[in-house]
Parts: sequence; C-alpha cells; structure tokens
Amino acid sequence: MRTAYSVESVRAGERVVMARGPEGVLMQRAAAGLAAECAQLLGKVYGARVTLLVGSGDNGGDALYAGARLARRGAGVSAVLLAPERAHSGGLAALRAAGGVVVGADEERAEGVVARAQLVVDGIVGIGGRGGLREDAARLVGAVRDAVVVAVDLPSGVDADTGEVHGEAVRADVTVTFGAYKPGLLIDPGREYAGVVRLVDIGLEAAELGRAEAEALQFADVERLLPVPGGESDKYRRGVVGIVAGSERYPGAAVLAVAGALRGGAGAVRYVGPAADAVVARFPETLVSAGPPSKAGRVQAWVVGPGLGEDAERLGEVLAADVPVLIDADGLRLAGQRDVRDRRAPTLLTPHAGEAAALLGVAREEVEAGRLSAVRELARRYGATVLLKGSTTLVASGEGPVRVNPTGTPWLATAGSGDVLSGLAGSLLAAGLDARDAGSVGAYLHGLAGRHASEGAPVGAQDVANAIPAVWREVGRGDR
Repeated sequence: MRTAYSVESVRAGERVVMARGPEGVLMQRAAAGLAAECAQLLGKVYGARVTLLVGSGDNGGDALYAGARLARRGAGVSAVLLAPERAHSGGLAALRAAGGVVVGADEERAEGVVARAQLVVDGIVGIGGRGGLREDAARLVGAVRDAVVVAVDLPSGVDADTGEVHGEAVRADVTVTFGAYKPGLLIDPGREYAGVVRLVDIGLEAAELGRAEAEALQFADVERLLPVPGGESDKYRRGVVGIVAGSERYPGAAVLAVAGALRGGAGAVRYVGPAADAVVARFPETLVSAGPPSKAGRVQAWVVGPGLGEDAERLGEVLAADVPVLIDADGLRLAGQRDVRDRRAPTLLTPHAGEAAALLGVAREEVEAGRLSAVRELARRYGATVLLKGSTTLVASGEGPVRVNPTGTPWLATAGSGDVLSGLAGSLLAAGLDARDAGSVGAYLHGLAGRHASEGAPVGAQDVANAIPAVWREVGRGDR
C-alpha cells in the first residue's frame, strides 16, 4: 500500500526525527537520496551539466547539498538563486566548496544556464508552498529545453495536500520525495506534474506520521482482496448481483453492465429491465425478470442506473432493498440525497466529474481541479462511499484515507466503459467486499483491463470487459 500524509503530519514526523538525531540529519539524508537519483538519471555524472533552481526554503537546501555531491563527482553544477539573501547558507557553502557556480535569477546569464543543462533540479518551493510559480520562477522554468527535470519532494506550484494547481507549476520527469508520499503526488492534476515518483527513506516512521490522508492499493493488496471461490462455493456463495439498467434508447448500457458483472466473477446475474432480449442474446446465462426488482429473486447486491432513463420507480425499489447498492449514471440524477442517506445497507456512488459537479451544484472544472475535496464532500453529503471516476479515480467513505487508483489509462475514456465498471464493482459487492474495497478493487482491475485491451490503441467498452478475466488471472496468480 502506498500511503500519503498531509504536510502537517510530515512536519510532525520530521520534528520527532530531528529531536533524536544530530542537527541537519534529515537534510543530509534527503540530499544523499536526491543526488543518487540524479546520478542514476544522468548515467555518467562526470562532465554532466546540472542546474539547480533554488528557492528560499529547505527544498533549496536539499538541492544545494545534492548539487555539491554531484559536483564532487565531476558534474558541472550551477545554482540559480531566486532569493539570494535567503538561500540555505550551509548548502550554498557546500556547493561552492565543491566547485559549483552560483548565479542570481536576475542575472542576464541565468536563462542560458538553465537552457544548457542536461538535468534541472527544481528546488524552488517546498511542500508548504501555496499557489503557482512567481513570475521570475516561471520564466526560469520556461527556459528549460531538453533537460530531464527532477522535482525536490514535490513539483513547485503543486499543492502537496490536494494535488491542486493554481497557476504555473513545474512539470517534472521525476519527483524525488522524502520520508512519505504526499497526496498531491498521487492525485491529478498534481500527479501529472510529478512524473515518476521516487520515495527516499529519511527515517520517518508511520507511527509518528499519524493518520494517512490518501492511499493507493498495490498489486499485492488487490491480490489479497480478490474473492476467489473455494471448493464449497456455489453461485450464491460467489455472489448474485442484480442489475437494473438499460432502456429502449440505451439497451447497450444493460449489456455492458452485465458483461462487467459476469467477467468480474459474479456467481449469477439477475437482470431487470426492458433490454432483456439484448442481454440474453449476448449472455444467455443471465437470469432475466420482467417484474419489478423486488420480485426478481435473491441477490446479494444491486447495480442500478446505467442507461436507466427516467425510471425512478425501479430505482426506488432498489434503494429500498436491504443489500448493498451501487448507483451510477441516470441513477445518480434520480436518487435523492435523503433516499441514499436513509439506507441502512451500504451504498456506492460512481459519478464521473460531470455527474459529481451536478450533484454538488458546481462547475465541472471545479471538480476536476479539486478532485480530493469533491469526493470527500460527496461522501459526506450522501453518507455513502463515493467512487469519483476520471484521470485519477478516487474512492472516499466516511472513515479512512481516500483511496487513489494507480492503474487508470486514457483509453478508458470511451462510451460504456463506466457501465462495465459498475457491473464489475457490483459483482465484488455481491461477493462480500465492503463498498470501499469493492470500488477500489473494481477500479484497479478496470484500469488494468483497459491497459491490457488497448496496448496503446483505441478500444471499446466490450473489449475492456473481455480483458477482465485475463487481468484477474494475473493478479490472482501474483504475476508482476
């Protein structure tokens, strides 16, 4: 599990380490790790041209000390100081002693120093920074040409706690972060700016960091959570999921939701709706019912909403059931906030950014720019678990860190892909996973299936559904 902590928690953990160690120990550990990553990226350190963009905080000190280490190995290191009077004095002295060159940001040659670099280190703003880059910093960042850009702890201009970006920010190829992941490194738009993230151990202990703000499941976590049938399993032990989806206008939504559920391991699927002929033609094993959901037979979870149209009556029957319910698409529009809050069984909402914006009464752009706050607010208002789909899929419930899905791919941005995810996550609910785990594991497998199906080429939602068994086998076997 990758766990991410708030700036406040990281600062508290750092204070504990500093209290029991010699002065400057954290900065030296961070600088050593940063220098090692930079050396690996350069391949050949001797003769390499390295430019440090140095602000006034500890990040600038980390960059200066790392630059001194590279200079001692023969790199040509130049530091461009954005606040010369407030640059870290110890780091500055170490760089000069190692033969490094110091340039003021306002000097005429500063942009040329940046443009000629093979590797640029962003030590402008630390994890406590707020807002975008200032004009002089943005000008220098804009002078980068073909260099590899390495961010110190966090790309400058990215909010460490939320991943939000307000104004200009550094786009790093690699971010070397210290002690613990920060939420802004895992959540878009910040994740996109961070590039590849490398974690350097500087001695912070999880017990000293307190409660995590976000976490990302890794392969082994998903493998552990997968509901694998045993020798005594039957279709009910594996989980029967009911699906209320589709309409005369959107029969395909029902077909795709059923596909996701069947490929996701459901013991059986009961379908209720007007698209029964289309569903059975594609999946004859589906149990169809012409009557209302309450008369469809035994289920362990319901999925309602994809392509539903205006059928509020069927939605109301599903919400009245005492089993877990996943609500997607049209169901989100039709379901009242109180109807969801009053449910005693778990509820999982799966909006995309546009649907989340409508539920919150804000512009879509506001949700996309502040995904973490949006998913938390939806979970709070509805008293439910919320899976916010998008460039970074997030899962939030009333308790615990927000889950961040690391497997997403832009190829999943295709019609019907969300219907497949609904069926897949619904099958996991029916198998007994709680709403948070069902949403998280479903998103993880869905993302892997999108990658597997596409391999860099356009695919449709049915292709994604068909790829689910293959990625299930990979995860179940522990393949890497």
